Formats: sequence, structure tokens, C-alpha cells
Amino acid sequence: MNLTNLNIPTLIADMWEPLNEEQREFLANHFTLQQYKKNEIVHCEGETPTHLMCLLSGKVKVYKDGVGGRSQIIRMIKPVEYFGYRAYFSHQEYVTVAAAFEPSVICQIPMNVITTLIKQNSNLAMFFIEQLSNDLGQADERTVSLTQKHIRGRLAESLLFLKESYGLEEDGSTLSIYLSREDLANLSNMTTSNAIRTLSQFATEKLITIDGRKIKIIEEEKLKKISKIG
Repeated sequence: MNLTNLNIPTLIADMWEPLNEEQREFLANHFTLQQYKKNEIVHCEGETPTHLMCLLSGKVKVYKDGVGGRSQIIRMIKPVEYFGYRAYFSHQEYVTVAAAFEPSVICQIPMNVITTLIKQNSNLAMFFIEQLSNDLGQADERTVSLTQKHIRGRLAESLLFLKESYGLEEDGSTLSIYLSREDLANLSNMTTSNAIRTLSQFATEKLITIDGRKIKIIEEEKLKKISKIG
């Protein structure tokens, strides 16, 4: 990807818009663009946060290794979403790992630049309050889903979440993201064997079709019903 072709102000318009011309120039002089290969680590658990990150292209997963080496995917980042800054505001080290799920480009802005702008601009402060509030609300919903729903409900919800986040291919039904069975299991808080078995059940019931890592949604309304009843 030619990074020089990226129009950063347009891509991060929601954060750029509240700034005045002087603040925009200050921000433009301090961001960097970083390319990541598939599976490359963006930040590690235990590291000290230094930058706000905005995914411009690609996909990033945020996960945490749990008991027995099992991972739990906490968030799937899509363009254009911000991440990596909560720990800085709470004066903590990272408690999760972020990794590129596919080749990705990330805009990185030093957090001291962000805090300088926040102190100057209350509208930017409100922007980050809204971002953190939305993230917290989504985290609360996922906590309930992953702990109270049965396996079928959790997997159906994950498939619908992937459709909402990344959309569909040109055929209008194939998910525009190819997850390994392990990643799908980690997203749904289940073992890989349970994910494989439940996917097969969905395919048998003609709710989806499977072609390798490609998953085509056939009966979205039925998946919504399964997700809702848990």
C-alpha cells in the first residue's frame, strides 16, 4: 500500500473536525503511519502505552491469554477505529495484546500530543469520553453474552457481529473476514472443538454454508433468533 496516498484528515475526520487550524497543524506534524504484517504484534500485554492508534486499513484483534493458554478475543478492530489509549488514561500498562489479523496500516499519535490537544479543546475531550463510553457499553454487553448465552447463541452472535463489523463480499452473503476455527472459538468464548461442532450444526440446518475459512450466511433472521434466545 502506498502510504503517501492516504488522506489522513479525511480518514480521522471525527477527531480532526473539532480542532482549529493551529491544532490541526500540530497534530499533522506528530502522527506516524505504521504497516503491520499478518499476525504481527501491535502492542503486548505489560507494555507501557505511549500512542493512540487508529486503524486505517486491515483488521486487528485485541485479545488476552487466559487460563491454560486459551486466548479470549476482547475486541475486533475495524477501520476507522481508535484503540490502545485506555490504559494510558488509567495510568496502567496494557492488559491485552493487539495483533494484526491481516496486513494493516495504523496511524499512531503520541499520547502526550493527544493530552495537549485535550487540554486545549473541550470538544476533543468530549470525543474521547464518548469513545470510552461506547467501548465500555459494548464490553458490558459482551460480558453478559459470553457468560450467560449457550454455545449456539454465542456463536450466532459472533457471526452476526463479524457481519456488522466487516460486512459481506460482493455476493451479499459471504463474511468479509476469514477466521480460523480457533479465532472464532476465542471470539465466542468456547473451545475450538465446540466451535467446529456448532458450525457444522448450523451448516446442517442450512443457516450457513462453509467453504474452508469462508462462511456464507444463508438464514440471518434465524441466526438473530438463536443469538437473542441464547
